Amino acid sequence: MKEHVIVTVSTVDGTRHFQMGKLLQQCLKGFGYFFIAAIIAGGAAIYYLNNEVDFALLKQTELQNRSLELSEEVEQLQNLKVELEGDLGAREERLQQVSDRLGDLEVVLGVAEKDGELESRLDAAAVTSSVRLYMLNNIPNGSPVGDVRVSSHYGYRIHPKTGRKTLHRGIDYAVNTGAPIYATADGVVEVVRPSKTGSGNFLRLQHSYGFSTSYSHLQKFKVKSGEFVEKGQLIAYSGNTGFSTGPHLHYEIRFVGRALDPLAFHEWSAANFETLFEKERGIRWDSLVKRIENRASNQLQLSSQKAAKSKANSS
Repeated sequence: MKEHVIVTVSTVDGTRHFQMGKLLQQCLKGFGYFFIAAIIAGGAAIYYLNNEVDFALLKQTELQNRSLELSEEVEQLQNLKVELEGDLGAREERLQQVSDRLGDLEVVLGVAEKDGELESRLDAAAVTSSVRLYMLNNIPNGSPVGDVRVSSHYGYRIHPKTGRKTLHRGIDYAVNTGAPIYATADGVVEVVRPSKTGSGNFLRLQHSYGFSTSYSHLQKFKVKSGEFVEKGQLIAYSGNTGFSTGPHLHYEIRFVGRALDPLAFHEWSAANFETLFEKERGIRWDSLVKRIENRASNQLQLSSQKAAKSKANSS
């Protein structure tokens, strides 16, 4: 006799009997086992997930604490950076003052006049076009802000804030806040210094052959320290920061640390190439031109040798 299970269901309508075969019993039994296993697995998963949540919360707390520590360290480093930049700015100001005093001593001792006499020997008309182009790319020339009025010139003046007679070591361009400022020669960014005092936000470019340009009272920078720039590249925007009475750009040109009158370089271009050598006699232009001519000659010889070698290899 086959094994079977009879299920009796009684209702108001009567009694009904259902027979469960062996196969159905096994199915129900398997489903029961599966259901129990699923409950156990679900419980294990819930227990595992609870542990994972606790671990994640613990790691989150650790990361939050670490983030707070790093934020404090960053704040300390930023404060240290500000202090170091302030100290560097003060040292640079002192170095510039020493350089200016040396320049004054040269004038008193007559050194600048002797240099000027030597420079009168330079035959500017004989300078080749390639040398002229090289000099105009590597030595500051033109205006950093385009065709804009110069509101204050180089030389001694009554300072608009202190009321004292002081040496104005550059020229001021009458520009509004946000005017674009461009590099006046190829070079590298030497100093990018945010500041609320003195020269305000300050930028200095180092050019070839000992020349440098600086830009003061800026609104914001477009280059970083150590970045190489080319003539005509946007480097900053003008502002009204630091010890300033209104929006303008204070622009300086220095040669081996000594301040020069930027107006002569402002007016220097290919159209009036010879004028700079007459206006600025404190630089040994003859020596500089000879250096550049020798360099151009050597480059031309190397190019000729490479061309000849290439032609010989191809034949």
